[in-house]
Amino acid sequence: MARSQSNSSDPKFLTHHALRIKGFSKSDTLSEIVALDVDVVEKHLQDLQAEEMAMFREARSLWQLTPAGRAAHPEALAKDVAGLDLAALKPHYHNFLEINDTFKHLCGDWQLRDGAPNDHSDDKYDQEIIKRLVTLHTAAAPVVSSMATIIPRLSPYVPRLDSTCKLVVGGANNMFTGVMCGSFHDVWMELHEDLILSQGIDRAAEGSF
Repeated sequence: MARSQSNSSDPKFLTHHALRIKGFSKSDTLSEIVALDVDVVEKHLQDLQAEEMAMFREARSLWQLTPAGRAAHPEALAKDVAGLDLAALKPHYHNFLEINDTFKHLCGDWQLRDGAPNDHSDDKYDQEIIKRLVTLHTAAAPVVSSMATIIPRLSPYVPRLDSTCKLVVGGANNMFTGVMCGSFHDVWMELHEDLILSQGIDRAAEGSF
């Protein structure tokens, strides 16, 4: 029997899972991913650390999973998705992959122009790329929302993608493809990794890079 959509994931698992997705992360970034208060996430991290499943890198103020934490993740993830109708996710995921191909080309056009790094001095060129991002986001939003009805913990990706898209439109160039700043690219890659892990997909075999 499929699990009720109202059934939410265990909060501690959400933090564990988000850290698995990110690899290295600050607690406030994990808080955004899981839509939990920072103090709640920090308590989970401290508990994971006490269980030797997470460690804190003081030099960069980053958390990461230990080998034991990574090893424990598959079983915890299997419990989280148990009862969910992952088969129903497949058509939506297929649509996501098609949009993902477009997104990769879009990021390339934003970062490079005529084979050289885009210095963003040509506002007309940049605005055309941003319009394409808005079009892509408009197409992706219902797909992501549909996937979130099947895996409820995906829900935070919907407002996160929307808010970062609006920041780009507002002139925050770094929020398009910036790294480790909560950019549209960051959130999109987190979502893709979440979908791959949740479905047990081999990224290399799928060719998703």
